Amino acid sequence: MLKEYDVIVVGGGHAGCEAANAAAKMGSSVLLVTMNMNTIAQMSCNPAMGGVAKGQIVREIDALGGGSGFVSDRSAIQFRMLNLSKGPAMWSPRTQNDRMLFAEEWRLLLERNPNVDFWQDMCTGLIVEGDEIRGVKTSLGIDIFSKAVVLTNGTFLNGLIHMGEKQFGGGRAAERASTGITEDLIRLGFEAGRMKTGTPPRVDGRSLDYAKMEIQEGDVNPSKFSFGNTLALQKQHACHITYTNEQTHDLLRTGFDRSPMFNGSIKSTGPRYCPSIEDKINRFADRDRHQIFVEPEGWNTVEIYVNGFSTSLPEDVQLKAMRTIPGFEQAKMFRPGYAIEYDYFPPTQLKHTLETKLISGLYFAGQINGTTGYEEAACQGLMAGINAHRKVRELSPIILNRSDAYIGVLIDDLITKGTKEPYRMFTSRAEYRILLRQDNADVRLTPIGHEIGLANDEMLERVNKKVAGTDQFKKALKAIGVTPSMANPILSRRESAEITQQVKLSSLITRPQIDMNDVLEMSVEISELASELNLAHPDVVSQAEIQLKYEGYIEREEDQAKKMGRMEEVKIPDTMDYRALKSLSSEAKEKLSAIKPVTIGQAARVSGVSPSDITVLLIHLGR
Repeated sequence: MLKEYDVIVVGGGHAGCEAANAAAKMGSSVLLVTMNMNTIAQMSCNPAMGGVAKGQIVREIDALGGGSGFVSDRSAIQFRMLNLSKGPAMWSPRTQNDRMLFAEEWRLLLERNPNVDFWQDMCTGLIVEGDEIRGVKTSLGIDIFSKAVVLTNGTFLNGLIHMGEKQFGGGRAAERASTGITEDLIRLGFEAGRMKTGTPPRVDGRSLDYAKMEIQEGDVNPSKFSFGNTLALQKQHACHITYTNEQTHDLLRTGFDRSPMFNGSIKSTGPRYCPSIEDKINRFADRDRHQIFVEPEGWNTVEIYVNGFSTSLPEDVQLKAMRTIPGFEQAKMFRPGYAIEYDYFPPTQLKHTLETKLISGLYFAGQINGTTGYEEAACQGLMAGINAHRKVRELSPIILNRSDAYIGVLIDDLITKGTKEPYRMFTSRAEYRILLRQDNADVRLTPIGHEIGLANDEMLERVNKKVAGTDQFKKALKAIGVTPSMANPILSRRESAEITQQVKLSSLITRPQIDMNDVLEMSVEISELASELNLAHPDVVSQAEIQLKYEGYIEREEDQAKKMGRMEEVKIPDTMDYRALKSLSSEAKEKLSAIKPVTIGQAARVSGVSPSDITVLLIHLGR
């Protein structure tokens, strides 16, 4: 009934949307199979995108030509740049989003792509011939054939929802679980595991007293995610902050005996960095309060997301405890919080392309790989979609290195180290974070996106203008001098040492107390040039400031990346028999045989492999 496709994407969440969009934009015929057409791109948990390290990922997705940045901007109700008090490597964009509008914008984006078809059905199995994928089987008894398949099943694989002592199958509130795929994959030889995540209750915003909370406004001059032509917000929706207290904690403890977290019902591992409220008060018993973020779900709804109150306690305990929080005394609950357990597949079973090692043409992306978070899922979907398309076209794969992108860090961490708990991205995971800033994601990645047919000519032209303008402005700052009479009044005001002779502007911008506005005030010539260049690209001046201020740090990381890059150039043959190398440690033999690293650089990052083991490998390879 259905034609054969180049790529079938199973699942319509953040990973599935990016995978389908990318493969189709590059020219593949794509079928998106989802259990419910009405929940495509559903924000299952909080109505927000970005945040620390996650915001960098969204900008990288956009720079490559993906959709998450565009959709986030189109559905944003608030924008904040986090960590501005720290260095630019830590600056992280975040949007609060309209949940319904976000899903609508993603669906419209996919529907405008003529290469994307849709099919509402449950995928219950895979069609495999030998060690190659041939398509999928559905609950309607239909076999759909393709050259590649991307599985992005989220929390639906044998999903089990927990609420107090109640348990019921489901992949998300009011949605059934997906069955059949796990069993098929295990039969094919894959190793599976279980993970757990949770979500807070939703409440009626009309029942809250915001006067008792702290207001949290968006940025005065909001930016945006996309490097393209989306518009920055002209109006923003405020969020609020409140706190739990000892009474809240005491009431929550009354439900611990009925909590699946503590009575043994939940046996799997949850996200370390996003614990439930009962886990927080149990682990941090010395703390008398915990922060609660009160987040609106959209422009035209009264529904509120109670961020920080993730829980699987009985619903009566949830409501009683919540009503002790300032501002929540009369709270009406729309939906209780719950925990969910689901199947995942340890990502060490994947190649850097996110293709499985066992089955050619089969790709995994998102929570099936043990990650948590929309952004982590979306970037995996993007890369899986890119590489599925390129495999079908018999083109070389696209693999981002750790020095190229946070996306490269995430994928390398997953397939080299694996994960036994839901993996979340942090800036601390990236050893080259001064290179991987959110402000230069387009310079790093848009040329790659353009080369593979994902980013258009307009995007590349915009990047070229940014690079050329930044270089021109940096040269001008290094060439134009200022006298003491021009500079000292401003230096004195900023409590920075005054100068006694003419100096170049570039030497002043490196001072920690001095910013670009101070330098522009010192020189009419540089101020006029800045205005001229900003018309061509608005980021030129800020880019020049960052590059000059942090020049030494940037050069140091570039040198380190080049040294590591040489190790990535030393390839390890697929046929390498590690167990035959007598000088290798037993642990190295075991780990390397399981991971099968493709380069010496990757082998060096495998847990349990020592520098002496790497020396043995290099000698064996004649290096």
